[in-house]
Amino acid sequence: MALIHSFPAAANPDAHTLILGSMPGDASLRAGEYYANPRNHFWKILGALVGAGPDLPYPSRLERLTGAGFALWDVLRSCERQGSLDSSIISSTITPNDFATFLAAHPDVQRIFFNGTAAETAFRRFVIPALPTLRCSLHRMPSTSPANARFTLKNHLEAWQILTVPDSAPQCSRT
Repeated sequence: MALIHSFPAAANPDAHTLILGSMPGDASLRAGEYYANPRNHFWKILGALVGAGPDLPYPSRLERLTGAGFALWDVLRSCERQGSLDSSIISSTITPNDFATFLAAHPDVQRIFFNGTAAETAFRRFVIPALPTLRCSLHRMPSTSPANARFTLKNHLEAWQILTVPDSAPQCSRT
């Protein structure tokens, strides 16, 4: 089984909200793009919320997303996994991304949204213990993956609307 690696963060310095997946799936790794599987609802949702829909070229989607104050990344920098399912990640091979550096470079981040349970679980297990402190709001969202078949696009849109609601939580702090 080969070691796979996530993508660099897509973020502007003034990002206020960080959206985290766990690790890109096979279609995304092949394409070199976040959420490249056409059955994944992510870009359809972000199209409805901030105009970063799948009809746009990928670089334009990222520009729209980051221009609206959102950052996009994955919790894991690398791991071993066969296939695309988060349940196939071999836990002993996980290396998380460097969130201390990311959050220091993006001091306006107030909210972190996890695209599914695996992203939140990995963040709580591998990232939070390595951070001096983390004071900001954390939200687990229903995964946009095609493996989450019980959620229709309509259900996802209703749940993910929270991204557009300002949050009064304090900024993420690392002191």
